[in-house]
Amino acid sequence: MIRSPHLRRDFAASLVVFLVALPLCVGVAVASGVPAELGLVTGIVGGIVAGLMPGSSLQVSGPAAGLTVLVFEAVRQFGLAALGVIVLAAGLLQLLMGALRLGRWFRAISVSVVEGMLAGIGLVIIAGQLYAAAGLKAPASGIDKIAGLPEALVRAVGSTEALASLGVGAATIAVMVLWKRMPKRARAVPGALAAVLLATLASLAFGLPVATVEVHGLLGAIQPPGADAFGQLAQPAVLGTVLAFTLIASAESLFSAAAVDRLHDGPRTEYDKELMAQGAGNTVCGLLGALPMTAVIVRSSANVQAGAKTKASRVLHGVWLLLFAALLPSVLELIPLPALAGILVHAGWKLIPFRQVVLLWTAYRGEALILVVTAVAIVAVNMFEGVLIGLALSVAKTAWQASHVKLEVIDKGAGPVRVYLVGNATFLRLPKILDSLEALPQDRPVELDLSGLHHVDHACRTALENWAERHSAADTEPVRVTAP
Repeated sequence: MIRSPHLRRDFAASLVVFLVALPLCVGVAVASGVPAELGLVTGIVGGIVAGLMPGSSLQVSGPAAGLTVLVFEAVRQFGLAALGVIVLAAGLLQLLMGALRLGRWFRAISVSVVEGMLAGIGLVIIAGQLYAAAGLKAPASGIDKIAGLPEALVRAVGSTEALASLGVGAATIAVMVLWKRMPKRARAVPGALAAVLLATLASLAFGLPVATVEVHGLLGAIQPPGADAFGQLAQPAVLGTVLAFTLIASAESLFSAAAVDRLHDGPRTEYDKELMAQGAGNTVCGLLGALPMTAVIVRSSANVQAGAKTKASRVLHGVWLLLFAALLPSVLELIPLPALAGILVHAGWKLIPFRQVVLLWTAYRGEALILVVTAVAIVAVNMFEGVLIGLALSVAKTAWQASHVKLEVIDKGAGPVRVYLVGNATFLRLPKILDSLEALPQDRPVELDLSGLHHVDHACRTALENWAERHSAADTEPVRVTAP
């Protein structure tokens, strides 16, 4: 690493990524209902462990806002002690999937489902963190979070502390939104870090009555899973959560890798190796009782834009996080919680693909519908089942389109009626096909030409044969069938 010709650029990029990652690691941990230090632990593992492994050279991993909702629900339902086992099992599954070369298959997942998943996560994050910004406790379900916002606003207006807390959160969002308009020299400091620093200074200077981050120390926060926690793996609900962690973290990481590849002209991602790198990182995170990790597009794009050329930048960013967590953990106690809530509201907003919805509605309305239904299902039900609903819709839509068949009837008034079927005849189109065939006159010979069919499934073939037998039994010439 020392002899690398790109060391200077990688070193500078690592500092930028560290400054971007620091507030996000803490914010994601707090929003997930776990100690703030665990977010830093996951960032450290993502930088050093996953960063050293092959796969994607410039992609940066750590705790992600996209898993916040799922982690919060897992901790609420099974307890913090079970989180390490869930993350460990998910990491081992990712290692197995990478070894079986299943990474490339994640590219086959409908983009509409993934964007719908991110949109649903974004909506739940925004709704939940609006409560946190006001210092209020959020309801458990996504739909209750959204439905309860008007009442929460009324409660906040009647409380000085809540209004002060909301003010800090709103100011944090405003700084992040406006930071892009600052002079280039000022923008060397990431917007999220600048917003947190300003919120912290304002809270201290004016003595604002806002809650701050609780700190227990890095070693005190790490809780390796015990034997009791491993016993919870026998519960179907826990196994379902493991599967959800695995699929969603893997999909988010590999889709992020594809996006990062479009940002640079360096080596392309090796998807199976990247999946194993994510698995190794999550295995270590699980053993430490930390948050799950994924590749994070915000940090990865910052890494590329800062001029990184090799994996040294992401490894060094993990080293800086480790040094901060070890030497300056008390600094975290100064950070106002509504500032972190503001950062996550901003992050949740960026997860909602407004432009993609408009473009899809213009060109592919079916895909836009899948995106919206997936997002609504995640808000109304939960993350895992919402994604399954989106995948089922995507498969159903593909099957319906793949079964396109054209039926043409030519009747010249005399002689046989000619029927031509072209395309793919499947059970999905069978009602339409039979309605057309059964409407043919019974007293005329029929010629059924199936030579234009590319595929005929068993149900459709059987139905066509049965119709031909019934029609031929009505004192007419037997139906003449030209086989596909």
